[in-house]
Parts: sequence; C-alpha cells; structure tokens
Amino acid sequence: MTRLVLITGGARSGKSSYALELAESLSEQRLFIATCPKLDPEMEDRVMRHKQERQGRGWQTLECETELEQAFRTAVGGYDVVLLDCITLWVNNLLYVSEQRGEILTDGAVRECCQNWIKAVPDTLGTVICVTNEVGLGIVPDNALGRRYRDLVGTVNQVIGRAADQVTLVSCGIPVHIKDRPALS
Repeated sequence: MTRLVLITGGARSGKSSYALELAESLSEQRLFIATCPKLDPEMEDRVMRHKQERQGRGWQTLECETELEQAFRTAVGGYDVVLLDCITLWVNNLLYVSEQRGEILTDGAVRECCQNWIKAVPDTLGTVICVTNEVGLGIVPDNALGRRYRDLVGTVNQVIGRAADQVTLVSCGIPVHIKDRPALS
C-alpha cells in the first residue's frame, strides 16, 4: 500500500533538501517528478542546480508541468519512491494554462485535478513524497490573480494534507512532524 507524505514550508526553508534525504533513506529505486517550467535564464539555472544536486545519487527524472494524473497512471512503475517537487509550481502551471485559454481555474477544478492524480497513484507504489510551499502565512497579495493563486495552493495543500499519511512542516531547515499515521503492517 502506498504511503503519501506531504512536506511543506516557506521558500528556502529546507523542505526540498529534507524531501531528497527522506526519499534516499527509503529506497534506491527513485523517481523525481519535476514540475518547474523553464521560462527564463534564472529558472533554467535553478533547474540545472537541482539536477546537479541529484546527479550520481540514483535518481531518474520525469519533467511534468501539468499532467500529474497521467504521470502516475503510466510513468511510475518500477519505483519504490516518487518525489514530486513541487506542488506549488504545478498549481502555477495549471493557472497559467487556464489563463492562456481565457478560462478561470476554479477552486473546484483544482481540487478535482488534485484528487484525480492522488487516485491515480498505484497501490503498489511504496512512498509518494510531495513538496509544497505554505503560501498563506505571509501578506495578502495586492492583486486578484495573486490572491487566487494563494487560495488555489491552499486548497490543494488541504486536499493532499487530508489524504497524506504524514505531513511535515520544515522551518529554518528543521522538520516538524504535524501528522503521522502509522504504516500498516
């Protein structure tokens, strides 16, 4: 049975490093699902640094900006651990695609997308670790799109948090476990 882990925290809190270490402690059969689009040189540089950090450490990488349900239905076989980094950028990508189509990404639509990929996770997979940002602790964005994005991320975090067996908040590089459902034997 698959164990779902959600790791959250602020920007540069250490959550991705913690997630990598956790995944590497669980298995050598690991898949990294990257959701980051390479939109400008700075983001390309960030992506390259993250790839270099994983290089030589036994990771396979799948770049998947929006289609997580499809990725979990078709691409995760043979892995004991899947690390999805990050949920926040996935929501950003869904919002961007919707805006480009002239559509509004609603709370209900993003909730359904999230529930669909969670349902698509095969029962035979060992552990799925999701990294996300805790975006609701700061100031309220000064524009409607920023507020909608913050709200959509909050909704997705709640959906994953409720489904998760474990939720860990990372602050200042220190993991604080806020939910831990024991694994079934």
